[in-house]
Amino acid sequence: MIQTQATRVTFTKNYGFRKELNKRVDAYFKSQNIGTRDNPAMYLKTLMIFAWVISAWTFVVFGPPEMWLKAIGCVFLGCGIAAVGFSVGHDANHGGYSSRAWVNSALGLTYDVIGVSSYLWRYRHNFLHHTFTNILGHDVEIHGDDIVRMTPYVGYKPHHSFQHIFISFLYAVVPMYWAISDIKTMMFKRRYHNHPIPTPKALDIFTLFAGKLIWLSIFIGIPIAVGYTPVQAIAGFLITYMTYGVLICNIFMLAHVMEGVEFIEPDPDSLQVEDEWAISQIRTTIDFAPRNHFLNWYLGGLNYQVVHHLFPQVCHIHYPKIAPILAEVCEEFGVKYSVYPTFRDAITANYSWLKRMGTPVEQN
Repeated sequence: MIQTQATRVTFTKNYGFRKELNKRVDAYFKSQNIGTRDNPAMYLKTLMIFAWVISAWTFVVFGPPEMWLKAIGCVFLGCGIAAVGFSVGHDANHGGYSSRAWVNSALGLTYDVIGVSSYLWRYRHNFLHHTFTNILGHDVEIHGDDIVRMTPYVGYKPHHSFQHIFISFLYAVVPMYWAISDIKTMMFKRRYHNHPIPTPKALDIFTLFAGKLIWLSIFIGIPIAVGYTPVQAIAGFLITYMTYGVLICNIFMLAHVMEGVEFIEPDPDSLQVEDEWAISQIRTTIDFAPRNHFLNWYLGGLNYQVVHHLFPQVCHIHYPKIAPILAEVCEEFGVKYSVYPTFRDAITANYSWLKRMGTPVEQN
């Protein structure tokens, strides 16, 4: 993996927190005689999500002719595609779906089929975001491309005053932006800000373009081929992917861009963070709605983001059982483990933070 000086942030402390946490989590899996991956419940969930997406797509393309029904079907389809992103593709691209690399690789390609480069995601998300969470210049996901101000270490601009209002509209178009940005990044920029991406192989480039072709064929090409006008096909595509964009962006932003999390600034000379890496993850991340059974299923464990950041290669169906172990170790080490009890609380904290970052006083 290519790194530059900008990526060599180090965490200088070792309190033994991560070692103790890993020890207790390992003991839990041994005591229950279960694996961290390759779980039947996850296989069943995957089949259910795939059935959701395939049936919704079939209904939209071949179902009743009424356009209002098709529009509702597109919304339902967008929610299903988001479920693929939350659960199947996310676990697989982290290596948390199966102990078999080929299974993770195959299911990781679902990201390419729904419009996102799995190759770039693994670098941008798995490495940059998970290693340097909420550290400006390193965690690409909090940069906002000068459109959104997520961290107090980004300079204020007048349009940020309205970001809590326009953010949902921005989320709606993000999937289309990602599709274009993937090609631009892999073929021309070859970096995220100051971070060069690993040099892609010919197969990686082929996968990028094949994925985009399959994606557009499924959601635009086939509808046109079976008789829809280009305008109708594109309208259905936009309804589907704007639904997906609002869902996926809100959830992925919730646990890190909100009241209660910390944004870390390393020492500018040494690029050191005076903390243990695992504790830094807890300071920069918040769990939410742990008692909401639907969200626990639908979000693929992303409402247990703290657990996920500490155990990204453990299947998310285990997170509700790991969370109490994490809370216990945090209490013993004096580490604050933050949890918003409801989804509404988390949404409120997210939009409150965006509004706060949109005020000029925050630049001081």
